[in-house]
Amino acid sequence: MAEWLYEAGIGEVRAALVDGDDILEARIERDGAGPRVGAVVAARLVEAGKSPLVTLDWPGAPAASLTGLPAATSIGAALTVEITRMALRERGRGKPARARVAEAGAVIGDGPDLRARIAASGLPVTELRATDPDRLEQAGWSELFDHVRTGHWPFDGGALWVDATPAMVLIDIDGDGDALALATAGAKAAAAVIRCCDIGGSIGIDFPSLPGRAGRHAIDAAIDAALPQPYERTAVNGFGLMQIIRRRDRPSLIEQVVLDPVATDAALLLRQAERAVGTGVLTLTARPAVIDHIAAHPAWTALLQTRTGRPVQLTVDAASKGTGHAQ
Repeated sequence: MAEWLYEAGIGEVRAALVDGDDILEARIERDGAGPRVGAVVAARLVEAGKSPLVTLDWPGAPAASLTGLPAATSIGAALTVEITRMALRERGRGKPARARVAEAGAVIGDGPDLRARIAASGLPVTELRATDPDRLEQAGWSELFDHVRTGHWPFDGGALWVDATPAMVLIDIDGDGDALALATAGAKAAAAVIRCCDIGGSIGIDFPSLPGRAGRHAIDAAIDAALPQPYERTAVNGFGLMQIIRRRDRPSLIEQVVLDPVATDAALLLRQAERAVGTGVLTLTARPAVIDHIAAHPAWTALLQTRTGRPVQLTVDAASKGTGHAQ
């Protein structure tokens, strides 16, 4: 039976829905990501008109686009808003959170966190500690991150190439042999990646060209069988293209990992450090950007010292690449 594995890490919390040795869904939630979906936040109107904008009473005073603003509201008005989509990061730009005017009497507070959301699924949740066997790693956590970083997802008979562009996430199915067999296997693999990484918004899948309608209908059916609702899609067209639209409330795992590599490596290094075996000083060594990111959050190193019982030292290695190491 599928179950959620949940880990309250340092700098981020993480969860994986696993079934046997397979990760079906992977989620991370980082410190400082801003108010969650469902948060009720005090705000102040800074732009009106067709595209109202508010600043949120939140650390860093982030902005949010607003819907449902009464026409007579003036600039500077105090409002209470509800977050309907978190802030997103895209290549070359960021997109502010979306909000709507909250209902009268709504209580200020953040939205459900990752732990609450996976509990609401009704599936069992197992909480992991750094001293426990590393079940996330056993299920392929590191391999998953490697696939996300490179955009290369092999499957039997071919591979996916996945790229998050500002317009949409593009999935190209690559391989040799019978086109229908490759497209069918690729459809199942693409649906698995979309689900695993919680990819939302506009998604384009480029299938091998299939000459007949029967083959294209078979690919439509393969996607529908493998990808959980809700979503909307087009049929595969004569050029082998399908577009899928899914709700996009939060950043996908691909956006979090690929578009914020420093935060990703910092979280992975802290995770590695929690599991480091030894006594005495616990030294975290990484490239300057990663060490600077950790050093900018002294609460993280304090928590690491508390959890491991070891003093922590941060060391910069300009030649280091990737996550770095802890020992």
